[in-house]
Amino acid sequence: MEFLALLGKTLLLRPYVFLFLAVALATSTWLIGKRRTAIFFLLTWMTAFVCEFSSTRTGVPFGWYFYNGSTVGRELYISNVPFMDSLSFSFLLFTSHCLALTFLLPARGRGRTMAMRADRTTRTSAPALGLTVLFFVLLDVVIDPVALRGDRWFLGKIYYYPEPGLHFGVPIANYLGWAVVGLVAFGLYQRLDRWLSKHEQAEVGVGGAPLAGPPPTINVAPRLLVGCALYYGILGFNLAVTFWIGEPLIGATGILMYLPITALLLLKLAGRLPMPAPSQ
Repeated sequence: MEFLALLGKTLLLRPYVFLFLAVALATSTWLIGKRRTAIFFLLTWMTAFVCEFSSTRTGVPFGWYFYNGSTVGRELYISNVPFMDSLSFSFLLFTSHCLALTFLLPARGRGRTMAMRADRTTRTSAPALGLTVLFFVLLDVVIDPVALRGDRWFLGKIYYYPEPGLHFGVPIANYLGWAVVGLVAFGLYQRLDRWLSKHEQAEVGVGGAPLAGPPPTINVAPRLLVGCALYYGILGFNLAVTFWIGEPLIGATGILMYLPITALLLLKLAGRLPMPAPSQ
C-alpha cells in the first residue's frame, strides 16, 4: 500500500513525465511490439539506475552529483535515486532511436506519402547505435542545465553537483555518462534484437501490430514520425521552461545546436537527402 501511495504521489508530482512515458510506450508498442518494448524500456531503466546508483557513490560514470532528498515521501525512490529520474532515460533513448532510424532507413516518397520499410540490419547496425547515442546525449545537453535550475520551476531542486561544471553548471562528465548509458543499454538491446529475430516466428498482434517487430511489408514511417514528434516535444518543453525561467542564453544555445539537425530532418522528409541503399 505504501508503494502504491508513493507511486500515486509521483504521478501527481511529475504528470508531464508520465505523459511522455505513456506516449513513448504506446509508440514503441506500435513500432516494435510488446516484447521488444518491455525489453527496451526495462533494460534502459536498469542500466540508468545502476549508473546513477554508482555515480552518486563513486562518481562513475556521470561524475559526482547527489540527490538532496527534498522529495522523499512525495515521490517514489529506489535507494537514493528518484524512480522517475532513472525511468526517464528509457523514453529519451527510445525517441532518440526513432530520430536516428528516420535518418538511416531508406525511404520512398515524401511528406505524408513517405514510406519506410522495417530493416533489421539497419536498426541493429553500428550507425544506428552511434546516431541514437548522439541524439540521446544532445537532448540532455538541453535538459540538464534547466533541470539543474529546478528550484526556479515546478521540478524543484532535487540534485546538485558539488563542483559546478563548464556547461552552465553541468560537468562534461555528466554527458559522457549519458553516452555510457546509451551505448550500454542500446548496444545490449541490439544484441537481443538480433537474437530474437533469429529465434522467433512471426507473431501478429491486435490490429496487425507485430509482436516480433514490424515485418518488411509494413510501412514504419508514421510510427517513426510519432517518435520524432515526441523527441521534439520533449525538446520544446525543456526549451520553453528555459526561456520561462529567464535563461535566454541556455535556450538560444539549445536552439542553435538543433538547427542543423532539424534542417537535415526536414530535407529527409522532403525527399531531398541522398537515400542510403537498402540493406540486404
